[in-house]
Amino acid sequence: MFNLFNIEKESPIQQIDSDCLKKRNIRLSVKRDDLLHPLISGNKWRKLKYNLQQMQKSNKTQLLTFGGAFSNHIHACAGAGKLFNIKTHGIIRGPHLDNQNPTLQFAKECEMNLHAVTRLEYKQRYDPDYLKELQTRFPDAFIIPEGGSNEFAIPGCAQLAQCLPEHDYLVCPTGSGGTLAGLIEGSHEETQLLGIAVLKQAEYLNKEIAALSKKAAQQSNWQLLTQFHDGGYGKFTSKLWQFCQTMNQQHNLPLEPIYSGKMMYALWQLIEQDYFAPGSHIMAIHTGGLQGLNGLKYRGLI
Repeated sequence: MFNLFNIEKESPIQQIDSDCLKKRNIRLSVKRDDLLHPLISGNKWRKLKYNLQQMQKSNKTQLLTFGGAFSNHIHACAGAGKLFNIKTHGIIRGPHLDNQNPTLQFAKECEMNLHAVTRLEYKQRYDPDYLKELQTRFPDAFIIPEGGSNEFAIPGCAQLAQCLPEHDYLVCPTGSGGTLAGLIEGSHEETQLLGIAVLKQAEYLNKEIAALSKKAAQQSNWQLLTQFHDGGYGKFTSKLWQFCQTMNQQHNLPLEPIYSGKMMYALWQLIEQDYFAPGSHIMAIHTGGLQGLNGLKYRGLI
């Protein structure tokens, strides 16, 4: 019965061919999880898969979650609701809903119920009393945190690591820490894992990751690199956006500058700095989120 929530597809792996890599004898592969599904792509599906199963085990019939107006997570949960015929609720950081916002338009098309709240109320999204109040208001809803990172997100991300061919380094963008925690859980201890933090002052995520993954708490084969945030969450320089465009033009690798583009830009800098030993095979995870490009265009940021 729980297999009802499944996507019968595995995403492809793309090899990046570049003189920069050849002269250093480095192999770079990209796991194209952006191609996993047209509605629920990337790490959002990996995190949602076992949350949906837990929803069913908990005898809940609806999903409730949180996000900003341009949230990839809101987009994915709305898509999951449409795909699996689940009623969904999005608590949106407001205080108002912009009906022209492309992410929210998609959510509405998927029949997600959008509830705009003040920024002050939104800050309570992790508060146990507030969550209890929401559970009373929505008794049939299974509540998933902002970004989708919780204990049920970990197995899906661990499976991602386990399906990959042999590699020396595994690299992913890191926002809430769930994807990196799951990848650590699913990886061999010999594999070196790098999380590229996409927000400022992200050192606190080290504790979050260790709390989500027993292996992360016990092993030293991973690190969170916090110097590549490029100005903070949702911010990016013209150099980063130019890099994203170049990667698309030269390697047919579409990127957005908030998550996977920020990771690839950081990774490229590390390669040029000879961070990786010759002969290394690097596996980078494209976590999707390309829907965010529409939001950036809508706001005139690209």
